[in-house]
Amino acid sequence: MIEYKTSDINNYNIKANGGIIMSIDIIKAKKAFKEYVKNYDPNDKKVKLKIAHIERVSQIAKQLAENLNLDEEDVKLAELIGLLHDIGRFEQIKRYHTFVDKNSVNHGELGAKILFEEGLIRDFIEDTKFDEIIKLSILNHNKTTIQEGLTEREKLHAKIIRDADKTDILYLLTFEDKQAAWEKDDLSNDKITDEIYREFMEDKKIDYTKRETSADLLVCHFAYAYDLNFKETYKIIKENKYYDEIYKRFIFNDKETMERYNKIYEKVKQYLEEKG
Repeated sequence: MIEYKTSDINNYNIKANGGIIMSIDIIKAKKAFKEYVKNYDPNDKKVKLKIAHIERVSQIAKQLAENLNLDEEDVKLAELIGLLHDIGRFEQIKRYHTFVDKNSVNHGELGAKILFEEGLIRDFIEDTKFDEIIKLSILNHNKTTIQEGLTEREKLHAKIIRDADKTDILYLLTFEDKQAAWEKDDLSNDKITDEIYREFMEDKKIDYTKRETSADLLVCHFAYAYDLNFKETYKIIKENKYYDEIYKRFIFNDKETMERYNKIYEKVKQYLEEKG
């Protein structure tokens, strides 16, 4: 995890953004988003869930950018990326009726295609100078790790959207319908598979393609704790006790799985305490 000192961020802002005229109209972008989602079934629970998620992620991204003392342009850019990061979800829902990428399509890649190959991006922002940052942030928000070769500014925004997205997903998981979140109403008979458990406990990261059960997906959500970039993110998650609330929602009938689940929870609690 890279932590940015206030002085480093300010120096970065001066180098990258000194004298640039603001060209991000976030109000216009929000109106464009509301128009876009009218193309999808407003009564679909998945559509409703994703609209609310996107709106919250946009505000969390703004909060994180402000906490990093970024200038106004980068704050607005973070907010805009939050608004666009899951734009591919709506077509994913419409075509496949699932949020599970491995059973359908990579929603980050689909979103980037819709925005930049099909030209939707111009509905949200006229200026083209942010296109590469926006595109790379969307493509990297749901990857296991951020790709190599990004500029300092591109990497910064990729980290902001990844943290904002994970923060709100954890919030959603404290109360959201289990079918919508884990593709299954009842996980009590599920098992945490050997490889997913090993990766969580030993590697502190998970290869999402190896998930076999809904319980494995739950473990992947606990593993978010290992992939956060900013102190403010840890603060939000700890203060709201997201992991405590998620943990309480599940009891597993398989003894070994329940033991594994308890150890996973304790390990995350300890890790969060170490992060302050």
